[in-house]
Amino acid sequence: MITVGILTISDSSYRGEREDLSGPLIREMVVERLGAKVELEAVVPDEFDIIKGTLMVWSDEVGLDLILTTGGTGFGPRDVTPEATRVVIEREAPGLAEAMRAKGLEI
Repeated sequence: MITVGILTISDSSYRGEREDLSGPLIREMVVERLGAKVELEAVVPDEFDIIKGTLMVWSDEVGLDLILTTGGTGFGPRDVTPEATRVVIEREAPGLAEAMRAKGLEI
């Protein structure tokens, strides 16, 4: 069974000012459509070192098969999810991002 972590990056959700809606939706889809087991879920602020550190622990120490991130991808100065992720990953899979964007346009 695939083990999954879902990391929501959002200052406002981290501070409790806004409910995290995307994390639970992703959890539902992962369980229903992939039959995967969600091992870890967290909401962290838009902080480069926290995002990077969480991704490293989840991949290297916990050994999750798949880590999905949501949020922190806008153009604001604090939106650093892509940059923090690139430091951790060994290989990019741009086709996955393109497929997600294409599917999102259908909504």
